[in-house]
Amino acid sequence: MNRRDFGAVSLGILAGAWTGRRLLAQEGPLSRGQEKRYEELSPFEIKNNLIEMAETSCKKRRAGGEMCRVLNAGRGNPNFVNTTARMAYAHLSLFAATAAGAYLRTADLGLRPEPKGLAKKLDSYLEKAGSDDGATFLKEAIQHAEERFRLDPDEFVFEIADNALGDFYPSPPRISVHTETIVNAYLSRVLCNNQPPPGKFDLFATEGATAAMIYVFKSLRENKILHPGDHIGIVTPIFSPYLEIPGLSDYQLVRIDVKGSEALGWQIPDSELDKLKDSRVKALFMVNPTNPTSVALQKSTIEKIASLIRTTRKDLIILTDTVYATFVDRFDSLVQEIPENTICVYSFSKYFGVTGWRLGVIMLHEDNVIDKLIAQLPEKNKAELAKRYEISSITPGKIKFIDRLELDSRDVALGHTGGLSGPQQCIMCLFCLFEMMDAEKKYKKSIRGILTKRIKNLYDPLGMDIPTGPDKTHYYALINLEELARAKHGDAFAKHLAKDFEPVDFLFRLAKQRGAVCLPGAGFEGPEWSLRVSLANLNDDDYIEIGKSISHIMQGYVDEWKPKKG
Repeated sequence: MNRRDFGAVSLGILAGAWTGRRLLAQEGPLSRGQEKRYEELSPFEIKNNLIEMAETSCKKRRAGGEMCRVLNAGRGNPNFVNTTARMAYAHLSLFAATAAGAYLRTADLGLRPEPKGLAKKLDSYLEKAGSDDGATFLKEAIQHAEERFRLDPDEFVFEIADNALGDFYPSPPRISVHTETIVNAYLSRVLCNNQPPPGKFDLFATEGATAAMIYVFKSLRENKILHPGDHIGIVTPIFSPYLEIPGLSDYQLVRIDVKGSEALGWQIPDSELDKLKDSRVKALFMVNPTNPTSVALQKSTIEKIASLIRTTRKDLIILTDTVYATFVDRFDSLVQEIPENTICVYSFSKYFGVTGWRLGVIMLHEDNVIDKLIAQLPEKNKAELAKRYEISSITPGKIKFIDRLELDSRDVALGHTGGLSGPQQCIMCLFCLFEMMDAEKKYKKSIRGILTKRIKNLYDPLGMDIPTGPDKTHYYALINLEELARAKHGDAFAKHLAKDFEPVDFLFRLAKQRGAVCLPGAGFEGPEWSLRVSLANLNDDDYIEIGKSISHIMQGYVDEWKPKKG
């Protein structure tokens, strides 16, 4: 069930989405040919069909007096959330609104607060607010930020209070001044083990990692760094939409898979890294730690990539999504090892439980290869780019790529109204302060405890050993069903399963018979007979049921096979 090229996948989605709804209405099992049509869909399109199957089946079973509940382990959004920073934000928002209202005696109306004296006003508000977790944290966080970063109290409180109000365009559009300082320090802790490389990183706050990736691809195209027909390396397995973006008609890039090895614990063999020596490969795209394999690249692999760039591919651009970096004990990053070639995208969504807030950031070193590549463009291209950006600067050629990202995100003409909203930047700032003040990493240990319990609950009914080590996130489980079949029921049965059934058949049975929804691992360029289970979005005991359900479906295949074998 390997992924087709994106053009074929797109056609499959358009045809399959309609066909899928029609096929769901039929009674009895689908034919193998019908199942193959589903395998052309994106995993997330298959998920929608699986949910419908599970809901329909559970409804019928409940009508017959059975217990049945849909367990959707197909989504990666967590059900754990950071409460303290949210409570602090609520206090800050209420304070800002109260401060604005104090300027007028007209009901329901206020004026934008003035910076002067605002810090003392907040102190007074928090004294009256009591000692709940949010108020206590907010007071300590502001004091921590002012002392650590030597911030003017009134200016800092004005920035975060005004952002909480959301009464003004983000200014500067790319990211607020003090917020950039604080987020930079947070990223240094998470991505660089508090040992950032020399120089400064510029940040662009975005609507989650999704927007960040779209902005990066768009600006690389607009600035003539990536062209149709260019090759782009992608470390696989990987989040499926990242497999699909390069093939869109907007980009028409040639995908070169740099394949992680299951036998090596999903690390990248040297033979795969050698693909990057090809000068046609303009960029390398990765999620690290990985989705769906939930493993961080080892430091030795990071060093090999950095060495290859320094010696052979000085022009290679690295684009890395690091959303899961906070879930491993220690994270070694390309940002730290080869900052000049790395565009780093980070999202707060998973760690703090804010997928609905859409909080992300793009991180780019001040001395980066993209600015150098733009400076080396032919004069004709430079003139075209100068024309594009001239409405924003009298020296458009000097606009840095990080600023072009923000301008391009609003098609330049609306760049002055770009940027992440004030309230989003405000709570992002509070999340960063929360983590930096957690010296003992209690919050991180609590989350890792939850995920460890869930993977144990999933694996115990399957008789599988839990992957261990400081590089494991346990955010997802990628279960190789063929290997599971071989381990539990022998090689002959495993060969029968792979030969006589489509992998998606297992997912259909799981949804119809047990109400459990998982995603096909092959849709992420994982093993053909694998499924991905999100360990983040269901309750702990639900994973016991999912493990039992997987085992039950496997036993069903065995029971069908034994009479035929005999």
